[in-house]
Amino acid sequence: SKGKVKDKAQHAVILDKSTSEKLYKDVQSYRLVTVATLVDRMKINGSLARSCIKDLEEKGMIKPVVQHSKLKIYTRAVGGSDD
Repeated sequence: SKGKVKDKAQHAVILDKSTSEKLYKDVQSYRLVTVATLVDRMKINGSLARSCIKDLEEKGMIKPVVQHSKLKIYTRAVGGSDD
């Protein structure tokens, strides 16, 4: 055989109700929030993950750590002191 064949990932392209609820519930426990972490944990595609991050930032659930043109890194927004 000529190398390993990777299975194509079947990620969601539309945010359904159960995924949306899971996103808003679980994101408070994430120390690191990036497009890649949402894609991996929520099984959604990249463009949907970017729009979710934008929505979460507007709602104040996450706050930016690094704002770069290629990679935006966020962390959970906590009231008061950090861990």
